[in-house]
Amino acid sequence: MRVFKMLRKMKFCPCLSGLSMLQLFLVIFVLFMTVPLVTHYYISNIGGDTEQQRYLSRSKLDYDKADLDPLKPSKLESEINDLQRIKVSVNNELRTLESKRQKIRTEISGYEAHVEALRTQYESLNKEMNQVKLALEQLKLEKEDAVLQYIPNIKAPQRILTDLNLDVNEIIPKPTSILSQSCRMHTCFDYSICSLVSRFPIFVYNSQEVLTDSFEINEFVASSVIKVFGKNAYITEESYSACIYILVVGELENQNFDKSALESMLHNLPYWHGDGRNHVLINLASNIHNIDILSGINTGRAIVVQSAFIDSVYRTGFDLVIPPLIEELADGPVWQELPPLAPVRRKYFISFRGQSISPPQNQGKFFDSFNEGLYKINQHNQNQFRRRLKSVSDVPTIVSIETQIVQALKDMVVKMPQEVHIALSCDKGSPEGVMSEWALCGTKEQRSEILKESTFSILVAPNNFSIVSTTGFQTRLSESLKYGAVPIILGTHVTLPYSEILDWDKAVVFLPTARVTEIFFFLRTFTDNDISFFRHRGRFIWETYFATTENIIDSALAVLRTRLQIPPRPVKAEPAPSVFNASFIPLKYNGPETEPETDEFLGPKEERFASEEFKRNYTKFFFRDSFNQPGDPFHLYPYTPIDPLLSADARFLGSGFGYRPIGHGVGGAGKEFSESLGGNVQREQFTIVMLTYEREEVLMNALKRLKYLPFLNRVIVVWNNQIPPSVELRWPDIGVPLNIVKTAKNSLNNRFLPFDIIETEAVLSIDDDAHLRHDEIIFGFRVWREERDRVVGFPGRFHTWDVKNKSWLYNSNYSCELSMVLTGAAFYHKYYAYLYTYSMPQAIRDKVDEYTNCEDIAMNFLVSHITRKPPIKVTSRWTFRCPGCPQTLSSDDSHFQERHQCINFFVKVYGYMPLLFTQYRVDSVLFKTRLPHDKQKCFKYI
Repeated sequence: MRVFKMLRKMKFCPCLSGLSMLQLFLVIFVLFMTVPLVTHYYISNIGGDTEQQRYLSRSKLDYDKADLDPLKPSKLESEINDLQRIKVSVNNELRTLESKRQKIRTEISGYEAHVEALRTQYESLNKEMNQVKLALEQLKLEKEDAVLQYIPNIKAPQRILTDLNLDVNEIIPKPTSILSQSCRMHTCFDYSICSLVSRFPIFVYNSQEVLTDSFEINEFVASSVIKVFGKNAYITEESYSACIYILVVGELENQNFDKSALESMLHNLPYWHGDGRNHVLINLASNIHNIDILSGINTGRAIVVQSAFIDSVYRTGFDLVIPPLIEELADGPVWQELPPLAPVRRKYFISFRGQSISPPQNQGKFFDSFNEGLYKINQHNQNQFRRRLKSVSDVPTIVSIETQIVQALKDMVVKMPQEVHIALSCDKGSPEGVMSEWALCGTKEQRSEILKESTFSILVAPNNFSIVSTTGFQTRLSESLKYGAVPIILGTHVTLPYSEILDWDKAVVFLPTARVTEIFFFLRTFTDNDISFFRHRGRFIWETYFATTENIIDSALAVLRTRLQIPPRPVKAEPAPSVFNASFIPLKYNGPETEPETDEFLGPKEERFASEEFKRNYTKFFFRDSFNQPGDPFHLYPYTPIDPLLSADARFLGSGFGYRPIGHGVGGAGKEFSESLGGNVQREQFTIVMLTYEREEVLMNALKRLKYLPFLNRVIVVWNNQIPPSVELRWPDIGVPLNIVKTAKNSLNNRFLPFDIIETEAVLSIDDDAHLRHDEIIFGFRVWREERDRVVGFPGRFHTWDVKNKSWLYNSNYSCELSMVLTGAAFYHKYYAYLYTYSMPQAIRDKVDEYTNCEDIAMNFLVSHITRKPPIKVTSRWTFRCPGCPQTLSSDDSHFQERHQCINFFVKVYGYMPLLFTQYRVDSVLFKTRLPHDKQKCFKYI
C-alpha cells in the first residue's frame, strides 16, 4: 500500500491518478503477465530466422522438426560427421594445450630445482667461504704463535769428559777422613761425568769376580741382583762413559771377615780413582741378622746403600736407607700375597709383638757385659753403641724410655683386652737385634697372621737416638705395610727408606715416644676414611718400592737419578705394523659419500698436528709427585693427564701459545663457540682407535661416517683377525691417515696398546658398530679436555653388591648412578694405555684374554684406581643399536656371567673395589636454554 501511495505522490503516470487502488493493482498484474510472453515469442522468432545460429548451448541443440524428419537421413549423417570432426578437433586442441601445460610445469619445476640447487650451492659456498676465513684466521693465529713463542735454541750440551791422562786428584782433591764422614752430593760427587742428557749410564761390577772367596754373597741376593741388573735399561758395558759405578757387597754369607781386606779390595777397584767418587756400595739385607759390613772401613766418596745405619756413619742426603728383602722374590706379581684392604676396622685395634733388648740393670757392669756379647749383638753394633754411650749416665735415659713404653702398653691390655694384641716378650729363644731396639718375635708367618687382623701396628724406634735405622725395624715396617696394619711409629728420630722421594706422612703415623700414654685416644680420632687412606697408601708403597729385589734396586737408582736432575728413560711405545704388505696398495672407495647427519658447523678445518711430547723432562717437583701417586714412577711418559694449568690472565699476557679462547677472549654463543676450542688447555686433536673382527662391511660404513670430522688427527683400525682383509675391499678416503694395524694375536687388550703412531694425548676408543654423530663425538672431546684424567664416554654401566653371596655384580640396567663408561665409545688419555699395557697387573690382562671380555671393565678399574674419581658420561645415549650387524659377543648368554666374575677377580688383584659412583651426566651449556633469535646454541641436539 505504501508503494502505491508513493506512486501517486510522485505522479509517475498522470493516467493512473484517477484509478482506484484495486484498479491499479489489476493493471500492474496484467502487465506482469503479458510482457514475459511477448518477449519470449519475439526471441523465438528471431532464432528461427537464422540458419547459422541453431546452436543455443554447448550441451543441447535445438533442431526444427523438418531436420528430424526420418525421410532425410543423409542430412542427419552429415550433421553427425560434422559434430565428430568438431569433437576430434576440440580434443586435439585440448591435448595440445595439456601438453603445453605439462611442458610449462616441467620447465617451472626445473627452474625451481635449479633455484634450489643454486641456493644450496650458495649456502655451501658461503659455508666453505666462512670455513676458509676461519682457516685463514687459524693460520694467522698459528703465525702469531710462531712469532710470539719463546723458543730458546736448545742444544744438548757437550758432555764434559776428563782427560784420561790427567790425575783425577787435580779435578777433585782426595778427601780426608773428616771430609768423607761429612760427604754431601755437592762436595763428594763428580757431576762432570753425569750430564743432564747422559741418560744416567750405570756400570755394575761383577761381584763374583771382584770379591774374593771370603766375601761370598748370599745365593738369593746374588742371583736376584744379576737378574735385575741384567734387564735394567741404564746398564752400560762402557765403563768410561758411566755416570755411577755399582758394587753389591752384601748380604755376605760369612759375617766374620777381615775388614782391612775388604777395604783394600774396594780401594783397588778399577775405577775407584783413589777416593771412590761416583761409586755406590749396596748391602742388601735378606734377614734381620744383616749387619753394616762397611762400618770402620774408609769408603771415601762412595755412596753407601743399606738398611742399617747409625748417625756417626750415615751421611744425610748422600747415603741411602733401603728396605730389607723380606720376600725372596726377584721380580713378578705380588698381589696374591696381600690381604684385602676391607674391612677397614679389623679384629684388633692395635697390635704389637716384641721384646726390648735393654742394657743390664747393673749399670756399672754394662760395658763389661756388652763386650762379653751376652745379648748376641755383633761386634760392629757393640762398637757403635759404645761410641754413642760415652758414659754410664746415658743408660738410665734409655731404661726410662723403655719403662714408660712397657707400662703404657700393659695399661692398654688391662683396659681394652679385647681390642689390642700386645706381647712384650718372645715365647722362645733369646731376642736378636741391636741393643736398645725391640726385637722381632715369632716367625714371619706368625707375625703376618696378627698383622692381617690388626687395624694399627705399633713400631717402637730404637731407644738409642744415635741409631738411624736397623734391619729389624725396617723389617717390622715392611711387614706392617704389606699386611695392611697402619704403622704407628713411636720415635721421630728414625729414617725411613727413600725418604727423599716418598711422602711418608700419608702412609705412616709418627708420634713422639712421650705420646705413648695418649696413643689409644689419638688413634680413636681416626675415621674409617682416614684409616682406609693410610692403608691404601701403605700398600701402594710396599707394592711399588718394597716387594721385590727389582723394586728395591729400581727405587734406589731412582733416588740417585733424581738427585742429579736426570729424567728417567722414556717408556717404550708399541710398534704398529701394517696388515698389508709393503708392496700392496689397497683399493680406494669411489662411491657416493655418506650424507652428514647434521648440518652444524662443529669446528675449523685445520692441518694435522701432534701433541707436544716430553714437555716436563727436567721439572724436579714433577718427579717427586710421580713417586707418590699410583702408576709407574720409573719411566718418563710423553705426556700425563695431570699437568698444571696456566692462569687465564697469563694466556693474554705473553703465554698464549697454542690457546684458542672463544671469540678471541670476548666469549660468545654457538657461532663463536664452534670456531674455537677454548677451554683451559692448548688446542689439540684426537686419534680414533677402532677395534674390529670379521665385520668388513660394518667397518667400511663406520669409516665412511668419519669423513670431515673436525679435530681428527688419525684413525687406527686394530685388525684383530689373524686373516688379513680381503684384497677386494675398498677403503674410503676420510681426509686423515688411516692405519690398519696387524696384531700378534686376537686379544681385546689390543684395544689399549700405546701405538707409536698415536701422536695425540686424546684417544677415542670406539667399536666398529658404535654409531656416533659428529656432534656427539666433538662434544665428548670438548668435555674430555676439561676432565683429562678421567674416562669420558657414552654408554654407562655400574656395579652392584650381591648381599646374599657377598660379592660384586655387573649391571647394565637404566640407573640414576653409574661407575663405568664402556670403552666401545669413550675418550681416554694415552697415558692410561701405557699403564694398561705395562704397569697394570698381568693377571688382569690374562683374565681378559681368558674370557675374551672385560677389557672395558679393566680400563675403568685402572683409571679409577689411579685417580680415585668416577668416569664421566656425556649425552643421553645408554646403548648402541646396529641394525643388520652380525651377532656380537655381548649378546651371548655367558657375557654377563663372565663380567660378574671379572669384577670380583679384579677386586682381588687390587685388594679393594676402586670403582666410584657418579650421579650426573654432562650436556652442553646452553642445552634447553631459551635464546634470542640472533644467538645459536653450542650444539643443536646436545
